Amino acid sequence: MHYHQLKKILMPLDSEFIIKPSRLVSGDTIGIIAPSSPFDKQKFHDGLVVIEEMGFSVFFPDNIFEQKGYLAGSDINRANTLNSMFADPDIKGIICARGGYGALRILSLIDYNNIVSNPKILIGCSDITVLLNTLYAKCGLVTLHGPMIESLSNASDKTRQSLQNILLDDQTFFLQPKNNVVIHPGKASGIMAGGNLTTLSHMVGTPFEPDFSGQILLLEDIGEAPYRIDRMLMQMKLAGCFERISGIVLGTFKGCGEPDLVYRIFDEMFSKESFPILAGFDVGHDEPNMTIPFGINASIDTASGMLRLNESPFC
Repeated sequence: MHYHQLKKILMPLDSEFIIKPSRLVSGDTIGIIAPSSPFDKQKFHDGLVVIEEMGFSVFFPDNIFEQKGYLAGSDINRANTLNSMFADPDIKGIICARGGYGALRILSLIDYNNIVSNPKILIGCSDITVLLNTLYAKCGLVTLHGPMIESLSNASDKTRQSLQNILLDDQTFFLQPKNNVVIHPGKASGIMAGGNLTTLSHMVGTPFEPDFSGQILLLEDIGEAPYRIDRMLMQMKLAGCFERISGIVLGTFKGCGEPDLVYRIFDEMFSKESFPILAGFDVGHDEPNMTIPFGINASIDTASGMLRLNESPFC
């Protein structure tokens, strides 16, 4: 498929093309995949216990423990595992073992028609940002930005409860940080998207570059010096990534310097823009890491300091 053909596919989706997966019920089987880096085996098994304590069964293929340098096995094996999990009718949801790096390498190997025909929940964050945004752009699939198996092993009760509530409870969802920071005031509505800033910046210029038009963009990161955050934002800004977004919400920037400095970078970068920017959300690489659906309509209001989801992520 040529570049221009892929770009056409990745144009913003109309609401009638959005695909919501089915809500899970107690006893459902969740499949585990490792589309990025290898993981700690003990933390993996401890994380599985957390999923089972929520009332789910778990399944993972034998090749999930493969390693190829900094990757959890070959590209084709990692892609085939993802494809087979979506195709398997006994698997009702999918959660990633870990992020790291590698999801970008398998995008051209994914069977997107298979995913459209067999939609189901996909959960992950960090490097899995690649999959969350691409599966929405190409398939219209609503996904969950949330903790993964390795991090669940020592996650806080708040992190675990947030994931469990979204998976099993039909309730109105909103996040209101205790110490929210208003960088740019205002109100906005749009489709939730985004994730890890570093990962998103590496998608720029590829056929899989997301189009954030009309979207509320969640951004978070870990271990990036302030100048690198500035550089990544500037790259994306120069590429036009922020030209038609509705707003920005900031999660945690763990190990990225003082939060006020990070917030000042965003303030200066978007000083001439009118969209709201609200910071202080417990989403990302720190604890707690609250689960947020991507691909559904949401609203932010800096006066109340609230992010509210306006619809259920499930059909």
